[in-house]
Amino acid sequence: MAKKDQQTEWSKYEETLEKFIQVIAKNMSLYGVTPSIGRLYGVLYFAEDPMTLDEMRDALEMSKTSMSTGVRALSDMKMVEPAFKRGVRKDLYKSEEDWYKSFTTLFGSRWRHHTETNIEEAEETIDKLEKIACKAEDEQLKEKIYSDIERLRYAQNYYRWLMEFIRVVESGEIFKYVPKFDQPEK
Repeated sequence: MAKKDQQTEWSKYEETLEKFIQVIAKNMSLYGVTPSIGRLYGVLYFAEDPMTLDEMRDALEMSKTSMSTGVRALSDMKMVEPAFKRGVRKDLYKSEEDWYKSFTTLFGSRWRHHTETNIEEAEETIDKLEKIACKAEDEQLKEKIYSDIERLRYAQNYYRWLMEFIRVVESGEIFKYVPKFDQPEK
């Protein structure tokens, strides 16, 4: 095969992979991950070997500081981990290969934080509304407050259900109900 044809094939390969990495980055934004960090994960995922910050910087044409921040964020989400390679003194990183594990960790931590906040806010709102109702003389206002408190209690029940769902996801119990697809389709 001619060298030019090989270069064209490699270019097509890289372009195709880059499109998929862009999709990964876009989808990760659903979980509060910036597109640049999503791209970083995609590059690490498809890398044959663990990468240094310098290699990541070169691959993504971003600053070393951005790479460091991105690696730290991905590490906190358990999507990237340190790696070791004999003879390499710089820090190396590789992606978590188990996407199921990454999803359960990322989903759990993001949703747990927001759900706990919502539970606390609902409780505080109920407390404040009950105090207002106790002092209110307007019966129509009291009725509205008690109606809204019922809505907030309904919301609290939903958030408690969501916390249970998050627990099922984080514990891996979800895979009893929705099994993993371990083998790639051909």
